Amino acid sequence: MQTIPHRSYALISQEQIALNYRSVRAAVGPGVEVLGVVKADAYGHGALEVARVLVAEGARWLAVSSVEEGVNLRTAGINTRILVMAGFLRYEGPAVAEYGLTPAVHSLEDIAAVDELARQSGKPLAYHLKIDSGMGRLGTRAEAAEILAALDRTRHARFEGLMTHFASAADYTSQQTGEQIARFEAIRRELVSAGLRIPYVHMASTNAVGYGRREAWQNLVRAGHALYGYVSPARGEAPPRILEVRPALTWKAKILAVKDLPEGALVGYGGSFRAPRPMRIAVLGAGYADGVFHRLSNRGKVIAAGKLTSILGTVSMDLTTVDISHTTALGPGNEVTLLGREGEVSLDAQQIAKVAGTISYNILCGISGRVKRVYV
Repeated sequence: MQTIPHRSYALISQEQIALNYRSVRAAVGPGVEVLGVVKADAYGHGALEVARVLVAEGARWLAVSSVEEGVNLRTAGINTRILVMAGFLRYEGPAVAEYGLTPAVHSLEDIAAVDELARQSGKPLAYHLKIDSGMGRLGTRAEAAEILAALDRTRHARFEGLMTHFASAADYTSQQTGEQIARFEAIRRELVSAGLRIPYVHMASTNAVGYGRREAWQNLVRAGHALYGYVSPARGEAPPRILEVRPALTWKAKILAVKDLPEGALVGYGGSFRAPRPMRIAVLGAGYADGVFHRLSNRGKVIAAGKLTSILGTVSMDLTTVDISHTTALGPGNEVTLLGREGEVSLDAQQIAKVAGTISYNILCGISGRVKRVYV
């Protein structure tokens, strides 16, 4: 492989993202459509590049968090349907109409607002109504009769979907997901019994797909974390996973300097590491400004010359020091793996998150913009 001319870069496999998307489609079967979630710059993988892969794979729906994210995709030439899951603020309304975005709305007042936006713009805007089925975040807690009354007052916008989001889909020690499904289904049945047509019904994201919660799939599922190679570890007595995906991102950093330290030498801010023996160290061109979590100081690992080895001392803004006492093969300009695989040794976002006291989503989204993305 040719040398990549960046101190720190993320190598992203477009093929693996495509394979992961196909795995989700295969898991849910032909009767369920798969929406690709590319919010937060596709969990750090690059929203535009990932969107292009998904569109080439036949995805008819993408999802973003904000209007700005949706506009960025539209202006770059992505023409498929785009669901804005966190809705829109009033000043963002004109952009929703101009760029043909589909907002999720979260209250009865939002229904009136999107209807007024459709009237003013002269465009028949479609929207999806989100039900707060028990997560206590975005979504309406209104009863079906109130929803029907609000829909009856609309004249311009088109109700197209009903959705909710689970708080604990991978947690089998909790009854919360079952309770959320029951709450959502009760409202959906009342709406349908009143004659309301609902083209899209969706509850499930990656974990509800990965652990086979089929009662939550309806006719659309939202694949986010799975596209990038992850399903959250289950808690409790979970059924076997039905979804196999692999990480699509490998994160590398170059060595800036190598030196030999005597026993007792201190490393990093605050002298937080003292060499217990003579050691060979490498200083990497990546730090917490790049996404190497500060909490990995004296705790985290990297892969150097095919072996897991320790981060030494305090992670700095731009630099991280690691132990390479096991090899003399590495020098300035050589690379180590911060996230990924070398031979039989791997280090993924879930492993890093466990050490850092966070979640794998945070690790991936935390890889900063100054880490160059390279697509293969």
